[in-house]
Amino acid sequence: AGTWLFPLPVVVVSVGDMQDHNRITLSWVGTLCSRPPMTGISVRPDRHSYRIIADRGEFVVNIPRSDQLDLADFCGTRSGRELNKFAALGLTPVPGTRVAAPLVAEFPVNIECRVEQRIPLGSHELFVGRVLAVHAAPEVVLDGSIDPRRVNPPVYALERYYAFGEQVGEYGFTRRPRPAR
Repeated sequence: AGTWLFPLPVVVVSVGDMQDHNRITLSWVGTLCSRPPMTGISVRPDRHSYRIIADRGEFVVNIPRSDQLDLADFCGTRSGRELNKFAALGLTPVPGTRVAAPLVAEFPVNIECRVEQRIPLGSHELFVGRVLAVHAAPEVVLDGSIDPRRVNPPVYALERYYAFGEQVGEYGFTRRPRPAR
């Protein structure tokens, strides 16, 4: 048994700027608030990207597709202190519209964030980021919204990766009374 929720999203966070950048794969991430839109990422202070986020105060959350899991896993198992992950993987850095950190062109969803708050938690520090811009590849948009089935993002649970899965309901469909036991 573990002390964490699962499954968790698998994201690749970009940090730095167009000349000096890094990527880190994280699963300790999530939506924190809708108004204003806030996303949180938890990073261990010994990670190379931690100092870059702390110094620059911004990051980009890039959401890969399940068929890009090898790229995401590579970014989480290699240190940016030792190699340029964009160059090593043949990924394309794209300038953000609101932050200096590059977007990953090959990933279908990119979320630009500015750090609003830092909270030391123990083994990790939580960076609370205000969402400044969201970019989605046209092929993952349906009727003006991102379609999770078209993104098909990988998820992480108990040291294993899984594909996103099928839709099993819609928000609000369980408003019927539950039978008494």
